[in-house]
Amino acid sequence: MTRLVDRFFQLLETVMVVCIAGMFVMVLGNVILRAGFNTGIDISEELPRFLFIWLTFIGAVVAMRENRHLGVDTVVLALPVRWRRICWTISQILIFVCSVYIFVGTFMQHEINANTISTVMQLPMSWVYGVTLITGALMAALCIHNLVRLARGQVRDDELIQVEEEGMHEVDSSVQAARKS
Repeated sequence: MTRLVDRFFQLLETVMVVCIAGMFVMVLGNVILRAGFNTGIDISEELPRFLFIWLTFIGAVVAMRENRHLGVDTVVLALPVRWRRICWTISQILIFVCSVYIFVGTFMQHEINANTISTVMQLPMSWVYGVTLITGALMAALCIHNLVRLARGQVRDDELIQVEEEGMHEVDSSVQAARKS
């Protein structure tokens, strides 16, 4: 099962690379055509923007799986491990609730987005914003997975601190030492 999930996330990373490559090709091609030939590509205004939306939302899912989201753990670092677990649980529950709202909100907006057509590409906007269905579902699933791992005792103490910076381990060690003395 782990291999299947790893392959799925590799697929998501491949989609992100395709989005970046598509944005690059469209924007660069349009710049060259405008500067050198006084013409351009009509869809080069919309397509890179749509690809950026997909890149952002898919990247959020990949970043969540790898614990790469931005965070401020200054207060959490000063807490004992038990309270770190409580804070981590609360954050997972809050992320789950937000993910469900994203999913349900997109689902409720589907008919409107399906009937709204983009100006240049004539693409239903449900194709553009449909990525939030994927994002909401996957992030909610990741939260449930994390909470199940926590209930089973499979979450390591170092996973409770999600910010990785140079010197953070020294700060954590000094806080622990100060607490002991």
